[in-house]
Amino acid sequence: MSQSLSHDMYPHIKEEDLFTNANTIQVQRIGNVPVAKGDFNALPHNVRIFVAHCIQLMTPRGVYICDGSEHEANEIIHKLEERGTLTKLKKHENSYLCRTDPQDVARVESKTFICTENKYDTVPHVREGVAGILGHWLSPKDMQGELNERFPGCMAGRMMYVIPFSMGPVGSPLSKIGIQVTDSNYVLLCMRIMTRVSPKVLEVLGDGEFVKCIHSMGCPRPVPRKVKSHWPCNPEQVLITHFPNERKIKSFGSGYGGNSLLGKKCFALRIASVIARDEGWMAEHMLISGITTPSSGGEKFIAAAFPSA
Repeated sequence: MSQSLSHDMYPHIKEEDLFTNANTIQVQRIGNVPVAKGDFNALPHNVRIFVAHCIQLMTPRGVYICDGSEHEANEIIHKLEERGTLTKLKKHENSYLCRTDPQDVARVESKTFICTENKYDTVPHVREGVAGILGHWLSPKDMQGELNERFPGCMAGRMMYVIPFSMGPVGSPLSKIGIQVTDSNYVLLCMRIMTRVSPKVLEVLGDGEFVKCIHSMGCPRPVPRKVKSHWPCNPEQVLITHFPNERKIKSFGSGYGGNSLLGKKCFALRIASVIARDEGWMAEHMLISGITTPSSGGEKFIAAAFPSA
């Protein structure tokens, strides 16, 4: 009878979407944290520890474990359209306009740092009194002070999305795995396009190593500053940091491009260059683009370096 009622009263709702099981995790010093989607206990042990530490630090209102599915993407797109973040383009299939805060921009080189104990593992030697232009260095200890002023409680009132992704085909011996946490569902949509996001990533990972990617827009609720274009950010506090020896990235304050899509420049070039050095190969930031002719179905591929942010 209940099944009949559900179809009669709400015919547009799929049966599997009619209700969800209550699911929470208990985190020390935080208490019970709702899991909006996914099974926290099914995550590999090292991933659970990483996510729990992130919850302790950033205190989100809930956790959403991403699966990269079409259904998930459509659900997020619908939410962002309702909020006004995305506007569907009528003349182009599956295309959306996204307007950002004018102050949130790419190419924030002055706020991008590599953190190693030895300065010259990061930047080249220069003459005394000459400012180097090839990267910015800060010691891990000094950087930790900066991060401590930004990250504690930065996801308050927001959902924390857990994104398991593979740089390269899932399971390939040449691929590398990352786990990104973020409070931006726009980032989730983009990571799904730019990397392979799938539960299979977690199966392949097991108890192996992964690059830890931590991102926050830096706008805990209630937001003290006016949000422009439905685009939360904190441009005055932007900081993008890399800890190569720990295989860790922490990015704060920006939702734009490579500042927030941490599989891009941060992982694919900066952290990957250190992994490559240690493993005996060379990292390069490349893209393989496939173009399909609608009339014939013929497909062409282009491989090139795209120097974007």
